[in-house]
Amino acid sequence: MKPDTLIKTEGMEILTKHLGLVEAERFVMLMNKEAFDYTKWQENLFEGMTIEEISNAAAELRKKMKNK
Repeated sequence: MKPDTLIKTEGMEILTKHLGLVEAERFVMLMNKEAFDYTKWQENLFEGMTIEEISNAAAELRKKMKNK
C-alpha cells in the first residue's frame, strides 16, 4: 500500500497532466466542497455491468489513453 503523500502527489500529477493545472485545482476544490463518499461511489460504479463489460471498457480506455 502506498503512503498517503505519494498518492496525493501521483494524483495531482495525473490530474494536472489530463486536465491542466487550473482545471485540476478546480476539480480538487469541487471534491472538497461536496460531501463525497468514495466508498459509496465505488460500490455503485460498475452496478449492472458484467465482468466482460468492465474488462472491455477498461481495454477501450487503455487504448484511448495510449493514443493521446
